[in-house]
Amino acid sequence: MTELNIPEGTDPLTIGIVSISDRASTGVYEDRGLPALKEWLSKALKNPITFEARLIPDEQDAISAALVDLVDRAGCCLVLTTGGTGPALRDVTPEATLAVGHKEMPGFGEQMRQISLNFVPTAILSRQVAVVRGRSLIINLPGQPKSIAETLEGLRAAEGSVAVPGIFAAVPYCVDLIGGPYMEADDAVCRAFRPKNAIRPAKQTSADRG
Repeated sequence: MTELNIPEGTDPLTIGIVSISDRASTGVYEDRGLPALKEWLSKALKNPITFEARLIPDEQDAISAALVDLVDRAGCCLVLTTGGTGPALRDVTPEATLAVGHKEMPGFGEQMRQISLNFVPTAILSRQVAVVRGRSLIINLPGQPKSIAETLEGLRAAEGSVAVPGIFAAVPYCVDLIGGPYMEADDAVCRAFRPKNAIRPAKQTSADRG
């Protein structure tokens, strides 16, 4: 008999993932953003997840409309976008995101740039933003799959300890604060931080491993 700590109910999640690219959306090349987001979230969270995926061009009105649809109609508690956050003329994801947000959360963008500066000096050109719309958190991520994982997970020292926290460490508690579902993160991927009084108690059950 093995004692297992099982959270008191694991909330199902609906998460929006949005890849923004003119060329990928028209089939010029295969989109890599959506698979990268889905793969990372599936291993980082213990909750059952329903994904709402969108692949759209760099058009501000279309991006804003997709974000509103994911939050207001699909009921996503979290929406992650990838692409369209640089200084190029067609990069309008931050503008589209800010246009539909009720509250800006500047710390997410600041931390993403801080993490990326450990790899490339051009990280200062990134314009990622995050906002709260209703009970949903919307975050702009970089466009490259490798950068997506780095900014979500953070940086680890050679022995494996966390050197710079990734932004996802703050996501579950932020979703708590805005009235969303309780996210159960896998500490092996990204340890989420909550104050002690915000941690959902676990109940003891017995399972026969036989």
